[in-house]
Amino acid sequence: QFDCRLKVVYSTHDAIEKYVLEADLVIGAVLVPGAAAPKLVTKDLISRMKPGAAVVDVAIDQGGCFETSHATTHQDPTYIIDDVVHYCVANMPGAVAKTSTFALNNATLPYIIKLANLGWKEALVQDEHLLNGLNVIAGQVTVQDVAEAHNLPFVAPKSMIL
Repeated sequence: QFDCRLKVVYSTHDAIEKYVLEADLVIGAVLVPGAAAPKLVTKDLISRMKPGAAVVDVAIDQGGCFETSHATTHQDPTYIIDDVVHYCVANMPGAVAKTSTFALNNATLPYIIKLANLGWKEALVQDEHLLNGLNVIAGQVTVQDVAEAHNLPFVAPKSMIL
């Protein structure tokens, strides 16, 4: 479908440099739960990209994964640094609100039904995905990265519901 023009690569230092410099479009989509996104693409690499290339920073909600990223809005979505177009809109799904709402509803409805039918504690006991979504309970942080980022004690979520 894409005539081999689309490449998804692991983010090793060498791969990032090789493919960023060849690319017309780089989409940075990094998520480290509870922490800022690492800056995987340096300002130097951006400056060496092809003129007219573009970067899309999906990780901008967590600080961005390009050194040259700063948050933009749907009203003023792009800016240019070193002839590279940057698109760093926080909440990108907001641009297609109706479609993203349907997608979110479809993804979350089974969890909502489980919570309603079983109650929150039993639903978390029975469903590892719901348990992994627990962030704080009784004032205790249950996500290790968040606890570390805020210098707070971490408590295993399972220990708080059993």
